[in-house]
Amino acid sequence: MTDLYAVFGNPVAHSKSPLIHSAFAQATAQDLIYEARLAAVDGFKQAISDFQAAGGKGANVTVPFKEEAYRLCTRLSERAARAGAVNTLAFNGAEIFGDNTDGAGLVRDITVNLRRSLAGQRILLLGAGGAARGVIAPLLAAQPASLLIANRSADKAAALAKSFLDIAATTETTVGPRVNAGNFAETAGKSFDIVINATSASLSGESLPLPSGIFAAASLAYDMMYGRGDTPFMVLARQQGAAHCADGLGMLVEQAAEAFFIWRGVRPETTAVLAELRTALSA
Repeated sequence: MTDLYAVFGNPVAHSKSPLIHSAFAQATAQDLIYEARLAAVDGFKQAISDFQAAGGKGANVTVPFKEEAYRLCTRLSERAARAGAVNTLAFNGAEIFGDNTDGAGLVRDITVNLRRSLAGQRILLLGAGGAARGVIAPLLAAQPASLLIANRSADKAAALAKSFLDIAATTETTVGPRVNAGNFAETAGKSFDIVINATSASLSGESLPLPSGIFAAASLAYDMMYGRGDTPFMVLARQQGAAHCADGLGMLVEQAAEAFFIWRGVRPETTAVLAELRTALSA
């Protein structure tokens, strides 16, 4: 019997997940159907219940339901518990298992697709919302030299950094704890090897108020958002001397591959799917 999977969101028609997972299924000879399902803003729990009743095996969760999905789970992975949000659900009888594959997708895109090591690097993470929270633990696991969380509100960044001090403190450097926080202005006078934009500014066409000089020689500027051409953050990064720029399309594909592995026990090859999506975006 063909297994059923879906992505739930509101809106969800724009989602590329059905295309990605259908390509993964074809490439790995997995018998499954993957759909995009619109859930009412106040109807996520019911939508998931109905999906389970219809035989659904697993689901992806996107905006605005990741935190509600977290609360719905009966069991969580360690990375989902850390993130406080879930983007991948797996159903087994009455159990709802929740995971968060965003951080794994980001790290794999940077280290495998972009061939950039995170170990020993000075990383600046812009934003202190859910997108940032979901990637901090995987970034720290890659053993960077330091991680600075910068946000418009320094207090929010500090609170987020504090929640990860238990794992950050396991590897301190000669310059102090590996996780620090501040506002955007406090990055002035500092230099970073990798700058990651986890804010939603690019979605609204905004440019972040970043001081000049933060991009080190050979630095990578990475925007979790993606679109046709450079995002506003990428444009700013190039103007300020970033050596390399990348958007989040690779992260999208890699987090999907991680979810596919959780469901099916098979890790799909991502290169061809990523190339197909990139071509479609630039058409």
